[in-house]
Amino acid sequence: MADGAAQSLKSRVSAEEWQARVDLAALYRLVALHGWDDMIFTHISARVPGPEHHFLINPYGLYFEEITASSLVKVDLDGNIVQETQSFINPAGFTIHSAVHAAREDAHYVIHLHTVAGVGVAAQAEGLLPIGQNACLLQHQVAYHGYEGLALNHDERERLVADLGDKPLMLLRNHGTLAVGQTAAAAWVGMFFLERACAQQIAALSGGREHVLMAPDAAQAETKEQGKGIGFISSLAWPGALRLLERKSPGYDA
Repeated sequence: MADGAAQSLKSRVSAEEWQARVDLAALYRLVALHGWDDMIFTHISARVPGPEHHFLINPYGLYFEEITASSLVKVDLDGNIVQETQSFINPAGFTIHSAVHAAREDAHYVIHLHTVAGVGVAAQAEGLLPIGQNACLLQHQVAYHGYEGLALNHDERERLVADLGDKPLMLLRNHGTLAVGQTAAAAWVGMFFLERACAQQIAALSGGREHVLMAPDAAQAETKEQGKGIGFISSLAWPGALRLLERKSPGYDA
């Protein structure tokens, strides 16, 4: 069973692993705070610093608002739990996240969500449209992967990472959204902008496609270049996100 009041691991892991645990727990709490969680489903993972290629993922059974740094489960790339714990993990989460962590050296953090707006846009044939500024900034950074059912087939991993390529964001058709980042901050801000762009697209198209304006080609070209500055933006936004958690969802760093 997952244990929301897990005994602190701070003194039993390296300082680097503890920081990864705290940052990952923060991501879970932020997703819950924004209403983007899906009960106990979907996943966020973090690579544990070091040569072992271990990563951290949520214990199956906890709501995202309950996740703490110590409750996260450490597994290897074969899905074996490599720490003493009473918890277990969702194999579907392992399939997607192990694929990305194994293929992308820069993918230290991986966020995968099933939001209403994200699935809504992922199910549209045209994908993300240049309707708003967020979409214009991101549209060239978004990859697409076709739906193959619940992510339990390990053969899908090769196709998923091939579709992702070197991009930081993905729409999984009929399924949801995905963001990767070298830092928790980069993954969070990328997902925030992608989810905001999806929500704006659903809102704009709610009155029909006929009278919706697409951004002019020149503006799309300009924002393509401007969108490459997301790393700098994320470093500014992340400290504020943590302060928000301290006010509204304290205890994630336990």
